[in-house]
Order: sequence, then C-alpha cells, then structure tokens
Amino acid sequence: MRISDFSAIWSTGKQTLLKSFLLGVTTIVLLICNCFVFTQTATAYPFWAQETAPETPREATGKIVCANCHLGQKPAEVEIPHSVLPDTVFKAVVKIPYDLNSQQILGDGSKGGLNVGAVLMLPEGFKIAPPERISEELKEEMGSVFFQSYREDQENVVLVGPLPGEEYQEIIFPVLSPSPAVDKNIHFGKYQVHLGANRGRGQVYPTGQLSNNNVFKASQAGNITQIIDQEDGGHNVTIATSDGNIEEKIPAGPELIVSEGNEVEAGQPLTNNPNVGGFGQKDTEVVLQNPDRIKGLMLFLAGIMLVQILLVIKKKQVERVQAADMNF
Repeated sequence: MRISDFSAIWSTGKQTLLKSFLLGVTTIVLLICNCFVFTQTATAYPFWAQETAPETPREATGKIVCANCHLGQKPAEVEIPHSVLPDTVFKAVVKIPYDLNSQQILGDGSKGGLNVGAVLMLPEGFKIAPPERISEELKEEMGSVFFQSYREDQENVVLVGPLPGEEYQEIIFPVLSPSPAVDKNIHFGKYQVHLGANRGRGQVYPTGQLSNNNVFKASQAGNITQIIDQEDGGHNVTIATSDGNIEEKIPAGPELIVSEGNEVEAGQPLTNNPNVGGFGQKDTEVVLQNPDRIKGLMLFLAGIMLVQILLVIKKKQVERVQAADMNF
C-alpha cells in the first residue's frame, strides 16, 4: 500500500516538475525574444513616451518627451478651428510631411518605408468624440485610425500610431468639446493645444541604448588598422590608439565612410547619417466660445445695421424736404 502511494506521489511530482521546467523555459525564451528581437525592431512609437514619462508627455520646459528619442528635427502642423461651441464635434488635422521617396534603416539593417505617429494634448475636458457622435463623412476622412488615451484618467491627451506614412501624412482627430453647463470645472475662454509628431525610427531607445539609426563615431583618436564585416551586416572597426587597440562595433544599417589606414579624431564619424525621419512640435490655441456671446454680438450687429438703414432713410427724407422748399 505504501509502495503504491509512493509511486503515485512520485508520478505527480514528476508531472509538476516537468510543467514547472517547461514554464520556466518558455518564460526565458520570451524574455530573450523581447530583449533581442522586439527591442531591435522597435521604432520609438508614440507609446514609448508612456514608458519614459508616465504622468504627462510634456516636460516643464514645454518639450514633448518624444524629442528625447527622435533627435532629428522635422516640421509638424495642427489645424483646428479658432473657436468652437460647447458639446460639438470638430476636426483637428495633424500634418506630418516628409519625402515619400525616403526609406529608413530598419532594425535588421534593411530599408523600408517610414511610419508616423503623434501625441495631441487637448485642453481639459476635450476628448476624442464617441463613434455615435461622428458623422459618416468624418469617419471616411479619418480612415482606420485607432486613438489611445495617454493615461486612463487623461482623455484629453491622445496617442496615435504607428501608421504607414504613405497613407497618413494627415491624421484626422475627431474632437468633442466640453460643455460648462454639464461640467462646472469647464469655463469659456482660450486654451492651449500641444502637438508632437514623428516620422521614422528614433535614435535612442527608452532604455538609453542607441538604435542603428545613428551616426557612429570614433571614441578615441588613432589609426584604423582593421575592419571586419559581420554576418549580420555590421562591422567591427579596430583603432590603434596611444593607449592600445580599441574596437568600435557598428550595427547593420549605417554605411562606413572610413577605411583601413585612415587616421581618425575622437568624435569623428565612422558612418554616414542614415536618419531620414525626425520629430516636430507645434503649439496652438482654441477658444471655447459662449453661444450667448455670439447671439449678443449678432443682435448688436443687427441693431447697428438697422440704425444705419434708418439714418439713410431719414437723410433721403430731409433731402426731399429741402428740394421741395427750394422749388417754392
């Protein structure tokens, strides 16, 4: 009886140990893939900003954190109405221009098209309009775009991307304005809107590691004694310095602009600059307009027009009386 109990316990124990071992191996494989595969192909999409600045994408200096990874500067534009009425849906058009013939260096060193992404910081109370408030015409203009809040409690800060740049050099944000009649914390007035938009891969990962979308430079002055081409497309450059030999590892993608025998200075580029993308930031304003003020303005203008008409009529009457007096 004891032998049979021991066998059952041993069999169950072996199954448990086997399951634990397989689970551990699977976890290790996923971690390795995440570190060496996904990290290398990452393109500093807007959601990486959430990793480096979880509270807000805008620093105290006014800089949007995407600029910390996308070091190249490129233009970005946002077009919104000068003023909007409460509880209305309007368009915010974000423009991310670049040369469509450009191709970027991908994580494996090959070339491909550029992706685009953006973070739009709307005023408090403004948010992406729910589907039932968006007209069919506006839905067609938007295309298949998915909008994500920067944080669950920040519906006014919106992320979008990555999107194929060939199709989305203009991104339409359907924005719903708040109503002070519903939310007492909202007031009529002028508000700031901030945009950060990038195209292409960044130069720095959130971990601080450089991507292959960079200019690689010599860390010390010396003479290049050897260049070894790697199977993955990268290069190992050996530089003889006054302190001995050092090895500069160049990942696949950037093109070498030096050769064996060249003298290099500290900080001198060893490769070209493969970056064709960059980040742009734009600030603008929107006015949440009180409809009663517009009605009052219209009544005021209508009153002025009526007074002017009455003055013209009165003037004509005076001219007729004067003409009649002269005839007598």
